[in-house]
Amino acid sequence: MASGKLIKLVFFELLELAAFCIPTLVIMEQFATAYQKTSKSSDKTHYWLIVSCSIAYVASVTLLIWVPIKVLLYKKRHLYRRITGWRPVLMMCVVLTTLPSFSFSVAVTEVQKNFNVSADPLPDSLPDLPVSLVLLSLILVDIIEKLRIYPLRGSQKSFEDEHSHTSLQQIKTVTEQVRQNEENPAAKTTIGLRPHSQVLAVVGPQEPSFHSRILRTMSHRDVRAELFLWGFLLWSDTVEMVRVAGHPAVYKSGWLYPVYIFSFISLLRMIFTPKNPLLSFLGILLQDLPFIFVRLSLIIALGTITPVLGLCKNVLVTFSYVYFSYLTKLRLFSSFEMSPF
Repeated sequence: MASGKLIKLVFFELLELAAFCIPTLVIMEQFATAYQKTSKSSDKTHYWLIVSCSIAYVASVTLLIWVPIKVLLYKKRHLYRRITGWRPVLMMCVVLTTLPSFSFSVAVTEVQKNFNVSADPLPDSLPDLPVSLVLLSLILVDIIEKLRIYPLRGSQKSFEDEHSHTSLQQIKTVTEQVRQNEENPAAKTTIGLRPHSQVLAVVGPQEPSFHSRILRTMSHRDVRAELFLWGFLLWSDTVEMVRVAGHPAVYKSGWLYPVYIFSFISLLRMIFTPKNPLLSFLGILLQDLPFIFVRLSLIIALGTITPVLGLCKNVLVTFSYVYFSYLTKLRLFSSFEMSPF
């Protein structure tokens, strides 16, 4: 009888292998179909040639790159521990699967634009399934890599829940601190001598605690389930940007290229580990800041084909990061204010 760890390992590896191989095959088959439609003859030589090339490409990168690196990471655990700040598996998926898939997705539209005649005009919108499959596969690999450290059976309490629960118990409100200072004058002197950063108190709304069994069951949180939630929410902005590429005003014009290029650049953040200290800066640099210019240009040139809410999100996230990370360190913005509520 195989152990649970072995079953989990095989299951995860098969899922990642499928997510690595299937998107490229689907996109290449779509390209072969589009190219075949442009041919006036009924001969499918070019179709099967493109399909066979795609199978050969996937087989080559799988046997020569994917499998050796996977075996090396599994056998040489000391080498795996030395890899800090980035994830080799996600890098292989982004470079070897997502990049060629996006490239041939653009090639499909170019083939249709160059060879279609008025009797067979371009469709009103691009098919969503191939691009969604590429992003879904990439997100699933990201979730699997995060889920590896957790067991699939049994209850698992979230570390974040424990940390936040402990922090809420230790934090005192400003009113309690003022009362203590009034009762103990020596505490005023002690606090006054402390550095400014140690006096700051975090005040927030009181979180409820439930004693009913039904409410306790409803309020249960598990980090493993939240990995799936945040795994999709984190990339919703990129998914929306790629969806815009299917609009006829975009893919029938030159705007298709910047949309796909900057969408792919935003996916490069997946290569870095979830708790990398540079991830916030890279999120602004690779996604929000470029998306501001792309979305603003699309709205000016083509109208509101991309949601204004997405533009507001990119602007506010970029401004808040710059303000709270850098501007608050300047003397003009460095005075500390405590809300009375």
